[in-house]
Amino acid sequence: MNKAILIGRLTRDPELTTTGSGASVCKFGLAVNRRFVSKQTGEREVDFFNITVWSAMGENCHKYLRKGNLAGITGRIETRTYEQDGVKKYAFDIIADEVEFLSSPNQGGGDSFEGSAPAPAVKAKVSELKPLEDEDLPF
Repeated sequence: MNKAILIGRLTRDPELTTTGSGASVCKFGLAVNRRFVSKQTGEREVDFFNITVWSAMGENCHKYLRKGNLAGITGRIETRTYEQDGVKKYAFDIIADEVEFLSSPNQGGGDSFEGSAPAPAVKAKVSELKPLEDEDLPF
């Protein structure tokens, strides 16, 4: 099984191109924080991934995602090799099957979606909250 699930922030604006056969392909970088803090530096380390998204989903990524936006990616890992200065190099790309836009339209450097407004903040004091009874539960 080859499945990758990542949540991170875009490191650059998505770039959309079209193949010779007319298929749309969108590429962008994703920075994903590691779970733990480095003992040497005392800072959280980050992994960087190249993301490739095909077809209409790639077109939507290009239209709505921007550098700094938070996105969830589900896909597969694809490896490739190439030579640079006579040295064989390996590269790993994530081919996205699903992309979730996790930033609100006005967060993380993204432009707002047409006709949308941010959701209003909901605040409640603890004293205003009422405890639920078993009869109130829907299951």
